[in-house]
Amino acid sequence: MTKKAIILLSGGLDSVTVLAMAKQQAYQIYALSFDYGQKHNAELVSARKIAQDYQVIEHKIIKLGLGSIGGSALTDNALIVPVTPQQGIPVTYVPARNTVFLSFALGWAEVLDAQDIFIGVNAVDYSGYPDCRPQFIEAFQALANVATKAGVEGHKIEIHAPLIHLSKSEIIQRGIELQVDYAHTVSCYAASPEGLACGECDACRLKQAGFAEAGVADPTRYQAGNVAE
Repeated sequence: MTKKAIILLSGGLDSVTVLAMAKQQAYQIYALSFDYGQKHNAELVSARKIAQDYQVIEHKIIKLGLGSIGGSALTDNALIVPVTPQQGIPVTYVPARNTVFLSFALGWAEVLDAQDIFIGVNAVDYSGYPDCRPQFIEAFQALANVATKAGVEGHKIEIHAPLIHLSKSEIIQRGIELQVDYAHTVSCYAASPEGLACGECDACRLKQAGFAEAGVADPTRYQAGNVAE
């Protein structure tokens, strides 16, 4: 029986690893990305390339207006991406982002008659984001099966978060086992239009530490002279 899966594909390290994991499990892959009002679209360029490289069945990029409500350094020009570690929920948290993303994935899953949705959230290195915790995934899982025609008719839709309990180094090691090429991923919160990482934000620091701990050379392209130690 053919299995269909929707992968939330940001273009970053975690999402491409999840895509590779789903591919290994013989799913037919449908990738879903979002132009949600983020300050740079380098990650979407990466997502397109990843989708092509993995020959997904279909790749949708949906335009959203999360920037219109602001509240995050990733979408609001009045807020700056911090270059020092933050306490609590950081200013790079985008209000309700994963809830919105999963809702679109849920709708597309119903249309495709797909029963599996994959998301690359991670609770170990989650930087304080409330929508990257197991409690969030469990709550959305419950919602998915009471709020949909598929769920009511007994066709359970499952939310997979296979990275949720892994460290960044463990994620990288898993990806290397699956022959993931991380060279063109963009995880940086303040990447240049060319996709060069800043080397200073939380995402860059976690990525650098993960590669170092995994004993793997970091292939990320950084902005010259701007790499955190």
